[in-house]
Amino acid sequence: MIEETDYENRIVSPEYTENDTETDVSLRPKTLSEYVGQTKVKDALSIYIRAAKQRKESLDHCLLYGPPGLGKTTLAGIIAKEMGTNLRVTSGPAIEKQGDLLAILTSLNEGDVLFIDEIHRLSRNIEEVLYPAMEDFSLDIILGKGPSARSIRLDVPHFTLVGATTRSGQLTAPLRDRFGVLLRLELYTPEQLGQIVMRSSKIMGIETDLEGALEIASRSRGTPRIANRLLRRVRDIAQVDFDGRITEAVAREALKRFEIDELGLDDFDRKMLSIIIKNYGGGPVGVETLAAALGEEAVTIEDVYEPYLIQIGFINRTPRGRCVTALAYEHLGIIPPNNSLQQTLI
Repeated sequence: MIEETDYENRIVSPEYTENDTETDVSLRPKTLSEYVGQTKVKDALSIYIRAAKQRKESLDHCLLYGPPGLGKTTLAGIIAKEMGTNLRVTSGPAIEKQGDLLAILTSLNEGDVLFIDEIHRLSRNIEEVLYPAMEDFSLDIILGKGPSARSIRLDVPHFTLVGATTRSGQLTAPLRDRFGVLLRLELYTPEQLGQIVMRSSKIMGIETDLEGALEIASRSRGTPRIANRLLRRVRDIAQVDFDGRITEAVAREALKRFEIDELGLDDFDRKMLSIIIKNYGGGPVGVETLAAALGEEAVTIEDVYEPYLIQIGFINRTPRGRCVTALAYEHLGIIPPNNSLQQTLI
């Protein structure tokens, strides 16, 4: 078997990892017509962009939120492309001082798109600088200190701020209210991911049939980033051990070697479920106790491992702790105890 132990390098991690390459950038669609899925988001953006261009104005500030790996950064690039302007990219953690943000804002050109990833991680004093820039396209700068300090207002070009976050609930209300367009990205269907895999295969020069693409898509947790990552890994095995063509059988065999099952669960997912079942009778078990049993930090359990298991209905969060559901028992081939159904309802 091929080992995947470090959670940051998990093949099924929706986060950007060090194993991802510049290939991912080349796979990103450049226009709304090339972008697969997210129909409601695309339809809304198409109208807003056309209306803004007809008025010869900048697009309203946009907030994109949803699980990681769904294409928020890609959409920011598409917005800039469709508006015919430049894209500036930064992230919340990268803006440490007010001067950092001032330098970015004053270097923008008229109509530019400023993309801030993980915008929920902006500090409060940084947000205070951003508010007037978003509303009035101006900056309030304090010169000097003490009694001699004075405030001047500096105009900045009209720009569009595109913020991306996986935790919209952590945004402060004043910042959220300053976005004119709020768009939620949803997980993709296997059919949509199959289209993405076929498109990526064509760009990468990989011969892939539809059944092989759907096999990869069905194990990609509804996330394009994972689908493209699995495609690259399957390609390597198809090239070395087969004739280079990705078919359903080749994809199934390759993903079996990576211990990715039919629902996209990897070895750690199954280990976590098994520990809850075997050590704690299916739950409830507290996250701190579970983290100690797994040798991981509690925040890693909550942010990395749990979300997908909760989405597919394998784990319930209850006031007393985590409980494994009957669906998880069935998937693992374990007969649930008589009280398991009661536990899942706690």
